[in-house]
Amino acid sequence: MSLINTEVKPFKATAYHNGKFVPVTEADLKGKWSVVVFYPADFTFVCPTELGDLADNYAEFQKLGVEIYGVSTDTHFAHKAWHDTSDTIAKVEYPLVGDPTATLARNFDVLIEEEGLALRGTFVINPEGQIKLCEIHDNGIGRDAGELLRKVKAAQYVAAHPGEVCPAKWTDGAETLKPSLDLVGKI
Repeated sequence: MSLINTEVKPFKATAYHNGKFVPVTEADLKGKWSVVVFYPADFTFVCPTELGDLADNYAEFQKLGVEIYGVSTDTHFAHKAWHDTSDTIAKVEYPLVGDPTATLARNFDVLIEEEGLALRGTFVINPEGQIKLCEIHDNGIGRDAGELLRKVKAAQYVAAHPGEVCPAKWTDGAETLKPSLDLVGKI
């Protein structure tokens, strides 16, 4: 079963954000666009490159009204320690959510049960709390924040323009399509 168009399941977690430990629930993912990015573990190799890339692009996500949540099965205490000791992670201004019980990883179907770690899962959630994009990578494959930003813009465009769709390589301001009988076989 696909998670696309399903509502985020209830959860309670603690995040390290702006120098504090803060509660995070599914309610925090409603009322605005959200991106939830799962990664395997703190103090690893590919993970800081991805979180740093998101940090470098965070202002662009914020301009679109998007909050990012980084999630691993580490505790919020580990997130703080990593933030305090890594120059790359020190740039992170979005919440780093601890999921030591793996509730979130299970809810989003990214948990590697035998390892207690999450796969690299990316989820774009609309203001109603529905998952609109779901990508899951093998843990050896890093993600690109610029490509994620493009996909968020496409999701927002489609949501704001019913009856239109964004073709491959669509960028903000480019032409969209209006599916109709007249287009069948003409693209």
